Amino acid sequence: MLTADSYKMNILKTNIDGVLLIEPKVFVDERGYFFESYSQREFEKKVCKVLFVQDNESKSRYGVVRGLHYQRAPYEQSKLVRVVSGRVLDVAVDIRPDSPTYGEHVATVLSDENKRQLFIPRGFAHGFAVLSDVALFQYKCDNYYAPGYEAAIRWDDPKLAIDWMLPLKDIILSEKDKNSPLL
Repeated sequence: MLTADSYKMNILKTNIDGVLLIEPKVFVDERGYFFESYSQREFEKKVCKVLFVQDNESKSRYGVVRGLHYQRAPYEQSKLVRVVSGRVLDVAVDIRPDSPTYGEHVATVLSDENKRQLFIPRGFAHGFAVLSDVALFQYKCDNYYAPGYEAAIRWDDPKLAIDWMLPLKDIILSEKDKNSPLL
């Protein structure tokens, strides 16, 4: 019998303080699977107190790199990201000027198979690369999108040295992402 305690999530720390990998407890049987993708109570107990105010979804094809995006003050955003279908390399870059890990990044594969989620606190640029034929990507934000405060860092900034796990010839970028400044 399932109880409220059955719906626990495993929280894994990354190499950057505050960026957390979340593994939900997945229940599988002959019908398929079930998991709780988000619980405010569990999130506040195990991660932090946050109020998500906007959910976003994107669908992208193989080779698409989106990012590295962020919003400037006072519209910074924390994000909880996951892949509903497909596989991506998800990347969070620390852009907090006073942080001991400024300019460092976390990169992890999120997929419909591993059902992992990544929590990215405010003060980070975020991006992802689609590694499957198609990916359906969802994320929660704790602040509303503010077009006048959006910013980006070049996806291929040599100081960041991100391995996007894609051959260069396969990478597809928006004009904005092609022309973003270096960190």
